Amino acid sequence: MKTISVCFVCLGNICRSPTAEAVMRQQVSDAKLAERILIDSAGTGDWHIGEAPDERAQRAAAQRGYDLSGLRGRQISRADFERFDLLIAMDDANIANLRRICPPSQRDKIRLLMEFVPQTDGRWPGEREVTDPYFGGAAGFEQVLDQCEAACRGLIAALHPRVLP
Repeated sequence: MKTISVCFVCLGNICRSPTAEAVMRQQVSDAKLAERILIDSAGTGDWHIGEAPDERAQRAAAQRGYDLSGLRGRQISRADFERFDLLIAMDDANIANLRRICPPSQRDKIRLLMEFVPQTDGRWPGEREVTDPYFGGAAGFEQVLDQCEAACRGLIAALHPRVLP
């Protein structure tokens, strides 16, 4: 059976990347691909290692049926570039941080999540980054969920042919 492994990456691994991980897990489960697409998340910084996701992210996610409570912050490592087929960053700063630690032969694994938003979804035309909600209010966490839901649908569509038997 073919499998592919995906790691979502943001700065601290307490808002955007755990949200993307939970959304992707649910969508992958709904698509009956849970045994074929492995999912994780990490941060480029070390400030929140071992911590649960931000309470505001958990609250917004729970209102849509996603459970972030079991996730814990961790920092990306060089070993992750061997472990994962794709490292999907939330913004350009995360891309730059990943490229600094990435072995040159693995750089093609780094992508932006918003690249996967289907062209037919006109809500974020030309938007490259998942907005960081950390210093804002509840609306920012809702926008992150909207962006992650749309982009993860596109990501699953892109991965689907790669994980079929």
